[in-house]
Amino acid sequence: MVGAKPIDGEYDYVIVGAGSAGCLLAERLSADSSRRVLVLEAGGLDNWVWFHIPVGYLFAIGNPRSDWCFKTEPEAGLNGRILNYPRGKAIGGSSSINAMIYMRGQAADYDHWRQLGLSGWGWDDVLPYFKRHENHFLGANEIYGGDGELRIEPPRVRWDLLDAFRSAAAQAGVKSISDFNTGDNEGCCAFHVNQKRGRRWSAASAFLKPALKRGNVRLETGCLAEAVLFEQRRAVGVRWRQDGEIRTARCRGEVILSAGAIGSPQLLLLSGVGPAAHLQERGIPVLLDRPGVGGNLQDHLQLRLIYKVDGIATLNERYYAPLGLTRMLIEYALFRRGPLTMAPSQLGLFTRSDPDQERANLQYHVQPLSLDKFGDPLHKFPAFTASVANVRPTSRGAIRLRSPNPGDAPMIMPNYLSTDQDRRIAAAAIRLTRRIVAQPALAAFHPAEYLPGPAVTDDEASLAKAAGDIGTTIFHPVGTAKMGLASDPLMVVDEQLRVAGVERLRVVDASVMPAITSGNTNAPTMMIAEKGAAMIRAAAGT
Repeated sequence: MVGAKPIDGEYDYVIVGAGSAGCLLAERLSADSSRRVLVLEAGGLDNWVWFHIPVGYLFAIGNPRSDWCFKTEPEAGLNGRILNYPRGKAIGGSSSINAMIYMRGQAADYDHWRQLGLSGWGWDDVLPYFKRHENHFLGANEIYGGDGELRIEPPRVRWDLLDAFRSAAAQAGVKSISDFNTGDNEGCCAFHVNQKRGRRWSAASAFLKPALKRGNVRLETGCLAEAVLFEQRRAVGVRWRQDGEIRTARCRGEVILSAGAIGSPQLLLLSGVGPAAHLQERGIPVLLDRPGVGGNLQDHLQLRLIYKVDGIATLNERYYAPLGLTRMLIEYALFRRGPLTMAPSQLGLFTRSDPDQERANLQYHVQPLSLDKFGDPLHKFPAFTASVANVRPTSRGAIRLRSPNPGDAPMIMPNYLSTDQDRRIAAAAIRLTRRIVAQPALAAFHPAEYLPGPAVTDDEASLAKAAGDIGTTIFHPVGTAKMGLASDPLMVVDEQLRVAGVERLRVVDASVMPAITSGNTNAPTMMIAEKGAAMIRAAAGT
């Protein structure tokens, strides 16, 4: 491009995005010292203390230093509300600001992918790729890996309130289990977290920083990708804007998009790969009519029920107590324990919304705290949050360009609660939460429903409206560059993660999921990157 400033030489791999997938790809692809790897990250370095202290998510989400601060379009299913849509804005991507919860999902999720015709993506196929990078506190066994880069630990703080909720769940018929990651996560237990000795252990810490010590990896930050460069239909490089300049890099191997379920489809669309009519509306020349790009958006909608309590500790009053934060900082500095080590949720629960469900379809994140929304301050009254999400929603949304300007945030339209089934399950989830909280194990603490509130009755219409009033993203967008067979009209990549219809271009991140997994999506995204790296190296003969 005239006026563009190329960076030195050619690269074997150009990775767009240094999030959970991109960081792992950089490590794996640079293991061959003969290969040059360029990593382009739109955000900055993770050189802020709250990227590393686990409770820092309270300060990072909603902060333009660490969060892209996207917003959805008005959502009809949420009664016209616009949601904040956090995405990590630093190396590590959303793994630098997320809940740190390590959750693979259910074996049946991946077996479903295989049943869609995607060979090599069943549970037995993907389990070795999970294990390959795991450094699990239980050590290596038939379930976990023990010598990988990604540290997985148990929580380093406990709350009597969460123990009481777990007992209440058992009284309501939800059994206690020891582990969510064996393939069947139905039950209640503590989450495992991506931490190392009380510090957040992001994908940047686990994979990218070690890779950068090699001489064949180059990281560029502050790079707003504008387009994949093509010769005919072969990807040959990337163009981006950095420090006010337009820059380019040539790639003699493969260009890999790992910018996430928002960024990867946005870049494909900007590059002329996507629904032809939409591209023409935005004045972008159509390289390839690929209707599925930006479609098939799936996300977990959490319904955050909040209960005031008394007679038992929560983070709310501990934080606001005289010298509360100071005491917590001292406990953390001396022992790497206490509330500052907290993931947003320590206790999880998976169950079925109704007996007709073949497997658990609801996930709870139970938190000894409450706030109006992430990025807002904690409430000043003692309370807990029981957040519940339908983990296999049938609603589908889309990502679309707002304009041809790469600097304009895309239109995010999750289309939550747009199906009768999703509205019915949302109503059932609120009823179930109320039933758990009403059990004897919590009675001594006098839980009083603050949100959605006692004025909301248990009839279907009232509960569905309440779900629209209180529902919000739990930050799990996937599916916008769907993996599928050639016969699937929404297919974007094949089972090798290659973009169909062009050469030397892959998407390797959460956007390739054909159907969302039953739980938090960070671990599945890293598995996809692990498997994708193996495919890329195999194709290159390394």
